[in-house]
Amino acid sequence: MMINFAAFLYTLLAVFVLASISRNRREQRPDTPILSLVGWGLMSASFTLAALLLGLAVWAVLRA
Repeated sequence: MMINFAAFLYTLLAVFVLASISRNRREQRPDTPILSLVGWGLMSASFTLAALLLGLAVWAVLRA
């Protein structure tokens, strides 16, 4: 249940950030610093989760 909420929250933030950045580019306005920070945070969280899951998969294969 908690993973569903976390996935929903992550998706909601990602859609908001991508839509806001797209709108700012279309209107030729600079991004706000908080929007950039949230975008970088989401990207870092995605990379960290991918690296952890890859490590877990490699560990499971080598252990078997």
